[in-house]
Amino acid sequence: MIERAIIIVLDSVGAGEMPDAAEYGDVGSDTLGNIARKMGGLKMPNLAKLGLGNIHDIQGVPPVEEPTGLFCKMSEASKGKDTTIGHWEIAGLITTNPFPTYPDGFPEEVIKAFEEAIGTKTLGNYPASGTVIIDDLGEEHMKTGYPIVYTSADSVFQIAAHEEIIPIPRLYEICEIARKLLKGEHMVSRVIARPFIGQPGSFSRTGNRHDYAVTPPEKTVLNHLQDAGYPVIGVGKIRDIFNGYGVTDNHKMKDNINGLEVTEELLKQDTKGLIFTNLVDFDMKFGHRNDVKGYADALEAMDVFMPRIFEAMKPTDVLFITADHGCDPTTPSTDHSREYVPLLVWSKTLKGGALETRQTFADIAATIDDIFGLGKVKAGTSFKDRL
Repeated sequence: MIERAIIIVLDSVGAGEMPDAAEYGDVGSDTLGNIARKMGGLKMPNLAKLGLGNIHDIQGVPPVEEPTGLFCKMSEASKGKDTTIGHWEIAGLITTNPFPTYPDGFPEEVIKAFEEAIGTKTLGNYPASGTVIIDDLGEEHMKTGYPIVYTSADSVFQIAAHEEIIPIPRLYEICEIARKLLKGEHMVSRVIARPFIGQPGSFSRTGNRHDYAVTPPEKTVLNHLQDAGYPVIGVGKIRDIFNGYGVTDNHKMKDNINGLEVTEELLKQDTKGLIFTNLVDFDMKFGHRNDVKGYADALEAMDVFMPRIFEAMKPTDVLFITADHGCDPTTPSTDHSREYVPLLVWSKTLKGGALETRQTFADIAATIDDIFGLGKVKAGTSFKDRL
């Protein structure tokens, strides 16, 4: 009998372009495959045993004859390729309308309303790397006190500010103002506080980032578990992604390995319900920065850690390893990519083998719903019978 589910999202670890990739400008994107080819192979023996190489052509990760896990790739049924939509779909909510993006910056009416609401002008208002824009505008920001507003290819309204110029409480306050303003056609997926410190030429972002997400428009499997009395424990940015909706507790993490360490400690506790972990470094530190080697190193480091997760799991646990979208660092784009994602499922008792390609990430939610006998998730198809 399964009493606890664990979802580990390898943020942006895609497994090849989806059939509609051209609509998103992502033809040729293949996060896992292209990284492996660029690096002359990846060393991921632990996930290979589960069947990672059986899902997709990954140089250095060959298919195995007797995988210990269930394996397949999953299609995204939602319209979009961002973190929020991907996680919502994993939790059983399919989104038909993508969040808005701003490749030319935010329109005048948005910026004007924001400046009036916070009582000051702003700097920036264009798509940029967070580290680059503070290098470019940080000195002017320190002289004027104006916050730096920028976006990316994702649906985000980001506000950067030096912690000694705009203190953290005030930065959070103006982010909350932005969140309230950005409604209707301009309802971006996330408003993000991006504080930094240092002096011109040596600025660095701090760990005081805070995301202000949109609340899911309807309940997900997280809410249904919570309603049934089960704990739903997030690790990393899970609470932010769901705006706390359905998350009973959340643990911060410093980096991918620390996120796995936190997950390991949670697994050792006598709990039931769901542990939901997001490993954001793949996306934030390497995918968006087109750092192929950094991405490859992070994949291999995660793989080295995984036996500790397996060991900490109880016989009544089941683990789902997947991703929320792609972000191929070998392409000129620094945006997310419209890709299939891998799915690996493991427990100490299941018999490994192939699952058919899933038509939606929501099959994970449907399966968890089935495991706990909730009968609430309408999207997706359960594969509980294979567990």
